[in-house]
Amino acid sequence: MARVLVETDCVTKVFQNGHLCVEALRGVSVHICQGEFVAIMGPSGSGKSTLMHIIGCLDRPTSGVCRFGGRDVSNLSDKQLSRIRSNEIGFVFQTFNLIHGFNVLENVRLPFLYRDDEEASVNRRAVSAIEKVGLADRIQHRPSELSGGELQRVSIARAIAIDPTIVLADEPTGNLDLSTGKDIMALFLELNAQGMTVILVTHDRDLAACAERIIRIRDGMIEPD
Repeated sequence: MARVLVETDCVTKVFQNGHLCVEALRGVSVHICQGEFVAIMGPSGSGKSTLMHIIGCLDRPTSGVCRFGGRDVSNLSDKQLSRIRSNEIGFVFQTFNLIHGFNVLENVRLPFLYRDDEEASVNRRAVSAIEKVGLADRIQHRPSELSGGELQRVSIARAIAIDPTIVLADEPTGNLDLSTGKDIMALFLELNAQGMTVILVTHDRDLAACAERIIRIRDGMIEPD
């Protein structure tokens, strides 16, 4: 039986804006096993991105427990959370988040800035990730010279270059046309087939259907299957 990689137990998240309190998550309990491809699905404002941020150690819950690899990460320091992100988690975002003054190789190398890997190892792993997403012939190109699909492939290469335990993708095809979006989903499926754990956050039913399991969230709560 696959081990549980990510687990939340009665997690809440409350955002305070002046006198206004917004409950983004209301007692969310989920578990995701190593090697799974899971889609977190819900409408805008449902809490799915907030849940991803907590799972990805980008934020802490207001209450409840979040475990990553069996370790309670709910109350770790910023430095400790940063170390987990830089070693264990790859992120893919809708807006790519690339540095336009850097070429493909330089962008893919970025996660290694927070690590102590040797230079030769960094280059080797970055080039390997670029080749894996099919951009070996674009390695010296800058973002302005790439198509939308190629930009997202660069961000995927950046996410997998550190050989993460898990990849979190937040609306990764939101800025892409239908055909290109299918190509990106095929790449995620390929990575998952190679053993990578993938969590896809989306409101798109067709994309969610590609995952082996769907977690539906609405109004900050998990909907029963």
